[in-house]
Amino acid sequence: MEPLCIFRHIDCEGPGYLAEVLTRHGIPWQLVAIDAGDAVPPSIDGWSGLVFMGGSMSVNDDLPWIDRELALIRAAQAAGLPVLGHCLGGQLISKALGGTITANPVKEIGWHPVRKSGTAMAGKWLDGLPEEMTLFHWHGETFSIPAGAEVILENDNCPQQGFAIGNTLALQCHVEMQAPMVREWVTLYRHEIEHPSATVQSGAQMTARLDEQISQAQRIADALYTRWIGLLSA
Repeated sequence: MEPLCIFRHIDCEGPGYLAEVLTRHGIPWQLVAIDAGDAVPPSIDGWSGLVFMGGSMSVNDDLPWIDRELALIRAAQAAGLPVLGHCLGGQLISKALGGTITANPVKEIGWHPVRKSGTAMAGKWLDGLPEEMTLFHWHGETFSIPAGAEVILENDNCPQQGFAIGNTLALQCHVEMQAPMVREWVTLYRHEIEHPSATVQSGAQMTARLDEQISQAQRIADALYTRWIGLLSA
């Protein structure tokens, strides 16, 4: 099987729990560390799928690698190659497919509920999962839903939490989290959580009952990742 290509945009936002799931399923993968100066591959040739992780930058920033990644996403979508995006990665997918990325009405940081939408795609991707789930979030921007895609997850803080189109799954929330990642982000990004609110949790709130929160969230991740992996060509 050809490897997955996983794009990391900042060193603390790697594949996390996704790497565990891929290892469990025997799926080979290769990291393209944009933060370390790795070049964006010139084409989708040689990859079984593309995965885009998060990052503190905006998709609307003038960074040389953004247009190259957008081009790969468009090529993958046209070829039916599976694509998966987390937070910034989901926003990259939206922009590549004609969506827009704008400021969300509120910052959403910490453990917040999401619920299934009523679309056919939600039924396909979230079959067997609870109607409402608590997942991890850390974003101030939001994506629009590209033409032809369907919302699968939503909440009151940010109506577009995830969408799917063909073999592509784009998530605004972070299903890749592991407990050490949460603790690291709370420290590294502490300036963003100095003033907690209804939608921005404090570090203490995010790390309370952390193992329990992670365990529950990873059951959701297992379902989503397993269904996406099922789209990969052997």
